[in-house]
Amino acid sequence: MSEPSKGISGLPPERQRIIGEIPVPTLINWLSLGAVPLLFFFAIRAWGRDDALLVVMLTAIALSLVLNTLAYLIGKHKTLHRRGFICLITLLFMYLAIAGIEDGTAVLWLFAYPPIIFYISSLKVGIVTCAFGLASLTALFTPVGADLFNTPYSNSFKLMMISVLAFEMICCFVLDLSRRRAKDRLIILAHEHEYAAKHDAMTGLANRREGLQQLEAEYERYLRNQRRFSVILLDIDLFKSVNDNFGHQAGDKLIALVASKLRDTCRKIDTLSRWGGEEFLVILPETDCKEATHMAERVRKAIAAASIDHDGSRINATISAGVASIQGTEPADNLLQRADEALYNAKASGRNKVCKEGS
Repeated sequence: MSEPSKGISGLPPERQRIIGEIPVPTLINWLSLGAVPLLFFFAIRAWGRDDALLVVMLTAIALSLVLNTLAYLIGKHKTLHRRGFICLITLLFMYLAIAGIEDGTAVLWLFAYPPIIFYISSLKVGIVTCAFGLASLTALFTPVGADLFNTPYSNSFKLMMISVLAFEMICCFVLDLSRRRAKDRLIILAHEHEYAAKHDAMTGLANRREGLQQLEAEYERYLRNQRRFSVILLDIDLFKSVNDNFGHQAGDKLIALVASKLRDTCRKIDTLSRWGGEEFLVILPETDCKEATHMAERVRKAIAAASIDHDGSRINATISAGVASIQGTEPADNLLQRADEALYNAKASGRNKVCKEGS
């Protein structure tokens, strides 16, 4: 079983969203549908002033936002959806600034740009687009830009607009950076808690609850495709005497040793779990009883050849193991019962042995 992740790359995307956080596609759709009535409202006002160019521009952007939303709902292409929205609102805000509509007050909508961009895109994209927007606005506010586009802005308004917009962009960057870092910490914390809930703290193997869930999952897979699987139930021999003679610390080392040898010997597709105390369960997918018995024998030999050092004393360990393979449509509990009976036979016949079901 793998160790707990130190980052979020190993998590699926659906697990990387914090509860209460609005998904980016949903937010874009809300913003788009909210912007459309406003654009049509100002298009109607422009129609009353016989400003045909403004009517066409606002109507085209409104319809494009609707089409972008419909395209996402049909194709579920998140990247295209986000990029399309960014291009449309960038075009809209640039036009509002250049045209100076509504007596030049429409440029105030630029203040909505930084928080939207930082939230729906990466930090890098947010920085680049905001820097580009601020540079473009500054160029527009120069004497050359004013003469070229005949903008209605006063010098005091230009100075205040540039200053406040730059301040807002910096604040949005700092706040979004903090939000992203807090989100990453929460995801990592959630992942670590999930790992702790499923794994044994001493060995790092799956705990009994996770072992049962994996057994049930393997059983359901078997019912679907009829590919047999087997289990090994193993137990450390004379473990109580080790605790009595050397103390619980030595017993813990012995348990850790067995867990380590299980990892080294078993396959990556096998599920290793600490079943309880000194007992372990191994689930072997697509493995018959004969193959599982060979695997159990390799585990037994590897553990018998190893030892731990405790207060200058070498302590050896042996294990007894019972092997069973799924049969017919029997419940998984029957499989475990037969493995337990085989383990009992291994113990009764002298320990340090592997017994398969029926032997």
